[in-house]
Amino acid sequence: MLRGHGDDGYAQPTEIKHDFSSNVCREALPEGLLEHLRQGLEGLSHYPEPASESLRATIARHEGVTPASVLVTNGATEAIYLAAQAFPKRISYVLQPTFSEYADACRLYGHQLRSIRRLDEVGEDATMAWLCNPNNPTGTVIPREVLLELVVAHPKVIFVVDQSYEAFCREPLLTVGEAVGYGNLLLLHSMTKQYALPGLRLGYLTGAEQLVSKVERMLQPWSVNVMAQRAGMFVLEERFKRKEKRGAMFADEYLRETQRLWAAVADIDGMEPLPTTTNFFLVRLERPCGGELKAWLAERGILIRDASNFEGLDGHYVRMAAQRPDENNLLIEKLREWSMR
Repeated sequence: MLRGHGDDGYAQPTEIKHDFSSNVCREALPEGLLEHLRQGLEGLSHYPEPASESLRATIARHEGVTPASVLVTNGATEAIYLAAQAFPKRISYVLQPTFSEYADACRLYGHQLRSIRRLDEVGEDATMAWLCNPNNPTGTVIPREVLLELVVAHPKVIFVVDQSYEAFCREPLLTVGEAVGYGNLLLLHSMTKQYALPGLRLGYLTGAEQLVSKVERMLQPWSVNVMAQRAGMFVLEERFKRKEKRGAMFADEYLRETQRLWAAVADIDGMEPLPTTTNFFLVRLERPCGGELKAWLAERGILIRDASNFEGLDGHYVRMAAQRPDENNLLIEKLREWSMR
């Protein structure tokens, strides 16, 4: 397990008041959810549904597929490990730089790992491939048509495509219906990211029934707790109301704010933000001082992600996720102060 993901304020010597280090927009927390959870605290005295059956059926209904094509998990990360366990000892290709848990899960279950930087490097020996789309940490998107061509061209390869950031991306992505229609494609989805619930851990996996069934055999009972299941039911049942208040319109506004932050960082000497399609972006620093910058900001109550521990990156890179406009203004101010030191 990698030590040094985002949201590591617990490891900082000073209190963190403004967190740009994890790819979660805390403003995305649905209105009314906290009160709904408070009202359900008595549920802590009972076991949760063993496989989140009610939530699974609700997701399936909203996605227009059968419940057998959906598997609810303890965050998208559990789905990653379950998929690696369900198909052990594969030759797995991982498109880098990306989330470290794909490689960690593969190592745990005896996969032979191949790190690549381009999709055309997927070899003939491949039996599994792991992609994040939009990708963490770069924020880039592989076009949907390109992915579908790849899936069709390699029918013996199981493709695991992590779409955890799909709620904050306006590029066309793979649909659940498409995942169900192919026999070699699994999609990962994160309610953690979409609804700002990282502390509850809630995600799900979708794909053809025969693939999902194999993954489900690895699932431990009660892996998703009562409060996470309750939260998932709430956000889905309120989906259309929320869509009007906090859904597509909110995401569009948030992405515009992300681009405003991106443009402001681009004007700071010694910092080059890289293009992104979502709510976070990499910044290439003129000097390899990512760790130093993170520590300096943390002393001022601000947290960013030192991206040097992503495979293929080094101390030149940090990652930032946009937050509220006032918080973003503070980050811009401090980055300018740093650059003039």
